[in-house]
Order: sequence, then C-alpha cells, then structure tokens
Amino acid sequence: MFTEAIDGSVFSFETDPAVFSPGKIDAGTRAMLSEADLRPGDKILDLGCGYGVVGIWAAQKAGPENVVMCDILPAAVALSKENALRNGLDEIQIIQSDGFERIEAHDFTIILSNPPYHADFSVPKRFIEDGFRHLAIGGRMLMVTKRLDWYKNKLTSVFGGVRIKETDGYYVFTAEKRSEAPPPKARKTRHLSKKLERARQNEKNVVKRRRRQH
Repeated sequence: MFTEAIDGSVFSFETDPAVFSPGKIDAGTRAMLSEADLRPGDKILDLGCGYGVVGIWAAQKAGPENVVMCDILPAAVALSKENALRNGLDEIQIIQSDGFERIEAHDFTIILSNPPYHADFSVPKRFIEDGFRHLAIGGRMLMVTKRLDWYKNKLTSVFGGVRIKETDGYYVFTAEKRSEAPPPKARKTRHLSKKLERARQNEKNVVKRRRRQH
C-alpha cells in the first residue's frame, strides 16, 4: 500500500505486482489528470482502471455516483473496489469488462484511459472506436501514451480532430465528439482500407496460381 497526493488531496492505494505501476502513480497518469478539467455534472468513465487511481480521483472531484470504472483483470477490479472503500468513495460503479463489453451507458461526458502501449494497437483501436459511440455529444476522450503518430492519426480519423500536449515524455490526447457519426473521412478511410486488403489478397492469390502453374 502507498499514499500519494493529487491536486492537494491525499489518497491511499492497495496494489499488487500483477497490475500496472504498483509502487506509485505513474507520470503518464499524472499528466493526463492535469489535463482532465472535470466539470460539474460530468459523467465519467475510467477505462482500464487498474487499481483505481483515475476513477477514485475523478469521484473525489465529481462525486462517486457520476463515475464508472472498468478493467478486464479481476485482480484490478478487486483492488479498485477495495481502494474506493478505503478512500470513502464506495458508491463508484466498478465493473469487470473487456473494454466496453459490459458498459451500457452511451452518455459519458468524459472518458479517461491510460491504455497499454507496450503491445500492438488492437486494444487502443477498440477503445477509441467504441469510446466515440459511448460519449455524449460534446463529450471528451482523454488518453495518455508515449506514442504519438498512431494515436494522433486514429483519434483524428474517428473524432475529426485532437488536441495534444506533451509532458515529461508523455502525450496527452484530448478528442471531442461533435456529432453522432464519425466524420466522412473516417468512414471513407475504413472503406478504402477494406478495398486495399481485398486487392492485396487478390494479388496473393494470383501469385499462388502462377507458382502452381510453374
């Protein structure tokens, strides 16, 4: 267990080596929280909550009844529940969920996520695309990572634009949902990608047939 201050408030966290950054609040999370700018009435999702730093901080700001936290790992969910209780915020809704699989609400005003960035982009891709659908109009998605180009391009494709701030080697991305549907460019890009995949597969099939003929 450790105790740390965020924005002048002191929080205590029980952790485990199986979850991310078990010994302290990582610099990326702190960078994202500094950009979060929570507003009265916000409905907040902590996506991939780990042992609960982001969601518990948000609940202290906006009220636990306005916060949902989720993680795919049972150990992370158990720790988040314990830490919410430890910090007097046990009204937070904490769910075991693979991304948005068990998230029913589609009216979040802010989604906060520190996604795994030592793997491929399949997880953040789902987070961004599903996150767009689960935000209210005017809602914001904040993500923090050490990678720039892919996140910049993907968030711009889905949301139509993104604001980026670099802090201590981390990039904090803020994207706002301005309409119910992704911008036409995003839909066109997905369509062209499928056409490109089909063309590549056709080329492979032609090569295979030529090899068999020889």
